[in-house]
Amino acid sequence: MRALVRDPSRAGGLADLGGIELVPGHLHEEAALAALVAGSDVVVHLVGIISETRRQTFESVHVGGTKRLTAAAKAAGVRRFVHMSALGARAEAAATDYHRTKAAGEESVRASGLPHVILRPSIVAGPGNQAIGMMVDMVRLAPFVPVIGDGLYRLEPVWLGDVAEVFALSVERADLGGTFELGGPDQLTWHQMLDAIEAALAVERRRLRVPVGVARFAALAGLALPRLAPISPDQLQMLLEGNTTASNAIDTVFGIRPRPFADVAREICAPFAPPGAGA
Repeated sequence: MRALVRDPSRAGGLADLGGIELVPGHLHEEAALAALVAGSDVVVHLVGIISETRRQTFESVHVGGTKRLTAAAKAAGVRRFVHMSALGARAEAAATDYHRTKAAGEESVRASGLPHVILRPSIVAGPGNQAIGMMVDMVRLAPFVPVIGDGLYRLEPVWLGDVAEVFALSVERADLGGTFELGGPDQLTWHQMLDAIEAALAVERRRLRVPVGVARFAALAGLALPRLAPISPDQLQMLLEGNTTASNAIDTVFGIRPRPFADVAREICAPFAPPGAGA
C-alpha cells in the first residue's frame, strides 16, 4: 500500500502502521502521482476539503486533482478506481461550490474510462469530525446550545468504520461498479443528534434558537474574519438543505448493518462522560 503525503516527517501515524510506503508530493505534482500509482492494481481517492484556503480551492482539489490522478492511473494501467465523493453532489447552479466541484470530480472519474466505484457518504461520524466535535464541545461546556433555525433539517450520519468497510469491499469486489449513496440507519434532525450527545454525556442543556438570517450574516462576516464564525455560507446552506438519501446502498448493496448514531455518540463522548453515562 502506498499513500501520497505532503510531508513524510509529519505522517508518523501512517508509518507506524507498517507496510505502507509514503510517497511525498501534492495532487498538482504529476511526477508524484506517477510514482504513487506505478504498478498499482487499485487507486483509492479520498482527498477532499470542506473549506478553501489559498491555493487549496474546491476547483483545484476536487476537480483538478481528480483529473490528474485519474490520468496518472490510466497511464499506469490501474484496473480499478475507488472515489470518495459526497452525498448531495450535483451540478445545479443553486448547489454550493463544494457540491458542484464534487460532482465535477465524479465526472472526471466517469470520463476516464477506468472501471470505478464512486461513493457518496452523508456526514461521516466518528472521532475527528469537526462538526460533531463542535456539537460535543458545546454540550459539554456551554450553559446553552445554539441551534440555527428550527433544527429540523435532517442528516443521516454514517459511522466511519462502516464507510471504511464499504471502501474495502469496493476495492475487493470486481462485480461492483457505479455510484452509490451511503448513510446510517436513521435520518436524524439536528435536535435528535443533540439528544444523543446529551444522553452520552449524561447532561441536559437549554437550546437557543438562532434565526437563519443572523446565522447567514455571521457566516458572511466569517469570510473576512474566519475566526468570527465557525461556519461558512456554503456549510450553512448544506446544513439547512439536510443530507439524506432515499437510496442507501450500505445495506442493500454492501450488506452492512450500519451502526446507530447513538452508539457512535457514546464512543465519541466516552473520554468526557461520567461512568455509566449513556447506558
